[in-house]
Amino acid sequence: MDSERIKQLLERVGRQDEAAFRELYKAFSRRVFAYLLNMVGDPARAEEILVDTMMEIWRAPARFRGDSQFLTWLIGIGRNKALMAYRARRPDELHDDLDDVADSLASDAPDAFAELADRQRAAGVQHCLGRLSDEHRECMHLVYFEDLSLADVAGVQGVPENTVKTRLFHARLKMKNCLKLMLSREGDDSAGERA
Repeated sequence: MDSERIKQLLERVGRQDEAAFRELYKAFSRRVFAYLLNMVGDPARAEEILVDTMMEIWRAPARFRGDSQFLTWLIGIGRNKALMAYRARRPDELHDDLDDVADSLASDAPDAFAELADRQRAAGVQHCLGRLSDEHRECMHLVYFEDLSLADVAGVQGVPENTVKTRLFHARLKMKNCLKLMLSREGDDSAGERA
C-alpha cells in the first residue's frame, strides 16, 4: 500500500471511519502479528498485543507523522508493547510437536522422511535463533522475515544503522557456528547408527 493511500486512510480513521480502519488492519496486521509472535512466542499473547497495537491507530491516527514507513511505525509500537512480555515469556526450549510426523512414518507415507528432515532443519534453525541475544534475534527477524531495510530496523530498535549492521554480522556468525555444530553432531549420530 502506498504512502498516499495510508495517509488518506489515516485521515478517515481520524473521523472514526471503521471501513478505513479495517482496510489498514487487513493490510498490516498479518506482518505485525508475525513480528509479535517472534517476540513473545505465544500466539494468544501476540494476538492481544496486536490488538493493542492496532488500536493505537484508532485512538490516535495523527501520531503517525510519516517520518518512517507506516509498517516500521506499527512494528515500533508493537515492539514497545511486547518487550516486557517478550522478556518475561521468552521460550527456553523448542515447542515443536513431531507427533504428526511419527503418525506419517507409522502409516508408511512416502514423504514422511522428507517431512521429518524438513522439520528437523526448521527446529535446528529455531534452536539456533533461540540462542541469540534478544537484539540479535530481533535484527534477524526484522531483516529476514519482515524484510525491513537496515534503516527501518535502526528506527525500530532506536540505534544507529551501523549498530544494526554489527548486530547482523554477529548474529549471522553465531547462527552459522550453531548450525555447523548441530550438523556435525547429526553426522556423528548417523555414523554411530550405521556402525
